[in-house]
Amino acid sequence: MSELMIQDKEPVKVVLLGLDLGQFDADRSMEELSALCEANGMEAVAQIVQRRAAPEAGTLLGEGKLEEAKLYCQNLGAEAAIFDGELSGSQIRNLSERLDVEVLDRTMLILEIFRSRAVTNEGKVQTELAMLRYRLPRLQGLGESLSRQGGGGGGGGGARRGAGESKLEYDRRHIHRRIEALEQKLTELEKRRGENRRARQKAGTPVISLVGYTNVGKSSLLNALCGAEVMEADMLFATLDPTARKLTLPSGLNVIAVDTVGFVSRLPHKLVEAFKSTLEEAAYSDVIVKVADAADEEREEQLAITDQVLAELGCEGIPQLTVYNKCDKAGATPFDPAVILTSAKTGKGLDDLLAALDAALSDRVRAVKLVLPYDKLGLAEAMRSRGSVSVEDYRENGVYFEGFVKSSDLHIYLPYLLEN
Repeated sequence: MSELMIQDKEPVKVVLLGLDLGQFDADRSMEELSALCEANGMEAVAQIVQRRAAPEAGTLLGEGKLEEAKLYCQNLGAEAAIFDGELSGSQIRNLSERLDVEVLDRTMLILEIFRSRAVTNEGKVQTELAMLRYRLPRLQGLGESLSRQGGGGGGGGGARRGAGESKLEYDRRHIHRRIEALEQKLTELEKRRGENRRARQKAGTPVISLVGYTNVGKSSLLNALCGAEVMEADMLFATLDPTARKLTLPSGLNVIAVDTVGFVSRLPHKLVEAFKSTLEEAAYSDVIVKVADAADEEREEQLAITDQVLAELGCEGIPQLTVYNKCDKAGATPFDPAVILTSAKTGKGLDDLLAALDAALSDRVRAVKLVLPYDKLGLAEAMRSRGSVSVEDYRENGVYFEGFVKSSDLHIYLPYLLEN
């Protein structure tokens, strides 16, 4: 697989190819493919979509469309063609020979974005593992295609050439060995993450996961709620590694809010499996916040994709809230009254979301009024750290507190409770 890396230089020009068999909205899918290219530092200079009842054997597209695509590549200076779907090794080779440029498919492009954005060790291991697994059955086609092009063309000042060639020189035995090593390392990292999760569960801190389609503003929403500085960008897959931040709800309950990798339509199942650990925080959450773009006409489709992936992760039974973010851009569009409308930009609806989170976690916290004798003031620390204190008044018989305690801690304070 080539190394079409994000760079500060001029974007690599590419031609987009699509085959419309009537199975999905091809126009919408091509728009998304163009956005994926932009997220990877590429510029889509042309789009060619052929509507057919069945794909052409070997090349998917017909003779005329291939000639048209080749002319676009030559006349517009395109260095690669990106196909909106998965290709076999032989199809990659055939298309590259016909177009005389490097050819990638949609999954390769997504994997390359994941590779360039991964931050944590686990994210990097997952990315390399997914890339090698995807490469293995396509090795011959990829090798013949890209070696003929000198390792992927001269885009990016040659930065892609050497790295592309080195990857293509892996033989199957080397790849198998590397996959085994990565799988072992990933198992160790997953074990460590499981230990961290168990420690968090033991501490009783509820977890809220923000999930949804990529580029709907989950990171912006997390920043608006927590005041945290999480990377925000108006592009697909701006967040890849889970980001956790502390959030105090209006009730005083402290929770952990997690920003997860975004979904994308027609994400191949093998990618969902490969990056499951970047999403599985949702499966261990106490509340799942499904975020969609209020201004996007395809928001219902986005939520359907979200629900599908959550089902694959085994998230049934976990309380879920639906949020339409970016409502400041939505105008007078009618919405389901059960949906929470928010704008991370203006702050609209954030109080409603926080109140809904409190309601969903209401069994986790109790409002209390109590007096702690002076020789029992050590108990106040748990109230402050695991709950919240709104009133603290020193009296003759002890210190009067008003606030919230975790339901699991209530038994500690029973002897000191006052009637509400």
